[in-house]
Amino acid sequence: MKCNRLVDAGRRQFLRGGLVGAAGAAASAVLPAQQAQARSLARVEYSASKLANISDLTVNEPMDIAYPDADSPGILLKLGQAVEGGVGPDGDIVAYSVLCPHKGWMLSYNGEDRTLNCPGHHSRFDAEASGQQVWGHATNNLPQFVLRVDDNGDIHAEGVDELIYGRLSNVL
Repeated sequence: MKCNRLVDAGRRQFLRGGLVGAAGAAASAVLPAQQAQARSLARVEYSASKLANISDLTVNEPMDIAYPDADSPGILLKLGQAVEGGVGPDGDIVAYSVLCPHKGWMLSYNGEDRTLNCPGHHSRFDAEASGQQVWGHATNNLPQFVLRVDDNGDIHAEGVDELIYGRLSNVL
């Protein structure tokens, strides 16, 4: 009799695990859409600002910029291939804050693997994947500046899609 109860308990546990697994699979199908929506909800509007012209950029060489003001350092990059969030004729121009979202350390750009790297706690962010964190202590992705290119090739920043380190004004 004891053995039958153990078998029944094992079956119940197995079925519960199967239900949890099925629910997880269903949630993972919805997750990309929710992540895209969450990113758009985190967007912070700032005044538009001209950063540069397309002709000022060289592939894989970062240009120092500041947005939304002089106290917010960033970089503008022409990556040479279309990427998510990229603008311009080739869809390859992106801009990011260079303040690590973990502790505010200044990030440096590594052109070999196209990452932005923190010297403090070694967080790494993928410049080709919308500033997604690929390693380290940070708990947020790197803030990406929302860009627009006009008919003259001028590149304008019009907002930020994540929270800039140390800014109380961008808390939602």
